[in-house]
Amino acid sequence: MSLDAILVVATARESIADFLQALLIVYIIIIFAYIITSLIFSFGGRIPYSKWSSAALGFLRDVTEPYLGLFRRFIPPIGPVDVSPIVAILVLQIVGGIIISLIRG
Repeated sequence: MSLDAILVVATARESIADFLQALLIVYIIIIFAYIITSLIFSFGGRIPYSKWSSAALGFLRDVTEPYLGLFRRFIPPIGPVDVSPIVAILVLQIVGGIIISLIRG
């Protein structure tokens, strides 16, 4: 392989790793947003019959529940506190970091 081809492959791998890292950060922010909005809504901070608040919570729930549901099966709540999102975020960061470092080489 020529030097130009190697540089193109290295640049592509770096771009893929950067994209994956940005995607993981966005997903973690979405998980935090879901946790915060569900706490606010559970304490009555929601406008009754509001389309935008229902749509926002519905979107966040639809995006995060498939991933968080995996951890909720195995990690029971400790009293009223659900610790599964914390474990889910830690696992996401660890696995994501490993995958990103493998892609970068």
